Amino acid sequence: MGRLFMVVGNGDIGRQAREAIADAHAVVRFNDCRSAGEDAARTDIVVVCNTGRPGKKMLEEPGWRALPSVKAADEIWCVRDPQKFAEMRGPLSVSHPELDDFCDDYSEGFRAYAEGQGKGFRVVPRDVHERLDAALSVYSPAPYVTPSTGLVAIADLIENRMAGEDRIGLAGFSHQGWDGHPWEAERRYLEPLEASGLITRITETKHA
Repeated sequence: MGRLFMVVGNGDIGRQAREAIADAHAVVRFNDCRSAGEDAARTDIVVVCNTGRPGKKMLEEPGWRALPSVKAADEIWCVRDPQKFAEMRGPLSVSHPELDDFCDDYSEGFRAYAEGQGKGFRVVPRDVHERLDAALSVYSPAPYVTPSTGLVAIADLIENRMAGEDRIGLAGFSHQGWDGHPWEAERRYLEPLEASGLITRITETKHA
């Protein structure tokens, strides 16, 4: 049996997911790690949205650095390639003028934090994002801005961290939120990966 990578979104999770987190080879959380409870220190990778207001807020507020999950993490990953998002600025100024700061990049701030704390640091390669866009296009999504941080991280894990019989346990993902993400296409993208056993959603049963 391969390694289990627990990918934990910021939605509700329950006992079964927390048990899987305890047994996982690695635990991946996102941004402010809102779903982390008593198991917050069981965090290996924090994936951050490093552009726009979310990235700026995390770096400017000391509370983010003080989060138990962020302190415990061995690695900080930036999910958005700075050059790619710089190239998106012009088209977005036409299609979404309200997102005037969406492409502002804060990856160097996250790098400085990670290196100062002895943590690993990386930026998810732009080709992971671009291959994901191509894969999502099969499902004819309505125009969107970018795939969600969670989905890009999943694609990156599969391409660049997992091997052999490794698998992903997924918890805390509701596929709802900002309308700039293609939620329904993302759900459909994951379905064949779930059918193959590569990804398993860990949800609470009614009697749990």
